[in-house]
Amino acid sequence: MSEIGAVIPFWLYRPDLEALEVAQEADRLGYRTLWIGEMVTFDAFALATAIGMRTRQIGLRIGPLAIGVRSPVSIALGMSSVARLIGRPVDVALGASSPTIVTNWHNRSFDKSAARMRETVRALRGILEDGRSDFAGKHVRTKGFRLRHALPSRSVSVAAFGPVMTKVAAEEADEVVLNIVTPGIVARVREAVDAHARAAGVKPPRLAVWVSAAINPGAASYHQLASQLVVYLKPPGYGEMFTELGYGELVERARAGESYAKLAHDLPAELLARVCAIGTADQIRDRIAKYHRAGADHVAIVPCTAEDPAGSSVLTALKEYTLHDR
Repeated sequence: MSEIGAVIPFWLYRPDLEALEVAQEADRLGYRTLWIGEMVTFDAFALATAIGMRTRQIGLRIGPLAIGVRSPVSIALGMSSVARLIGRPVDVALGASSPTIVTNWHNRSFDKSAARMRETVRALRGILEDGRSDFAGKHVRTKGFRLRHALPSRSVSVAAFGPVMTKVAAEEADEVVLNIVTPGIVARVREAVDAHARAAGVKPPRLAVWVSAAINPGAASYHQLASQLVVYLKPPGYGEMFTELGYGELVERARAGESYAKLAHDLPAELLARVCAIGTADQIRDRIAKYHRAGADHVAIVPCTAEDPAGSSVLTALKEYTLHDR
């Protein structure tokens, strides 16, 4: 089944509390899944609790959370706290994040992220399955913690970028998550994930893709999309992907320290069209269908809000796509 979810966007230069408006709109429209990530505005677990208190039924998937700065115990405790406080199942997504966030912000090592991911997932599963922590790996160790309240849902997603993390995600996760990719890259990752899972003797995980979307965009919407995308030019993995797509000069400029404002000004609209869903309602639905045909089980919409309050128009258009698809 072709699933559609929604993502709380963290657009630059937008009001922080817009996150709650987007969540309430997705819930009102009947979306089943809402992804709640974490950047520089809210702690993800705090925001998830606030959203849970203001919505009625939408399922919450918290993350991707940076494994370099959160232990399996802190992740399990956060999940349990939110689920207990809002009375609703909660799932989690994990990611390596970036050297900027892990090392510069938190003074933690970004090295061996794939190995740390594998051990984090295994340690977290142990806590979620029987409530107790008892794991001793090379990078992750925990013993003696016990969850007071069991979790009704225990799905673990892993954000994967690059061949090593993709292999780990294929072998360990319930779901692999991609962000800012073309349908062609989705197809390539789908093939790799399935091959890794078969070789490991496990069921291939689901594949989810985050796609930024803007309906009938004007200049403000294009600026919003460009301002956010340029943040991903520098980090490992993303920069290589943009270089592969033919935008290596932008990556070199970003990694040389050029301002995001200048990069956003120079970002070609054709790049946004390759990794986003932009246009009329029909064009956006067709674009999302391409991601599904490429192998995505779930497409999570990051709604552009510059000219579309709470992303209402684009979320409505894609909810209709979901209903028609079913």
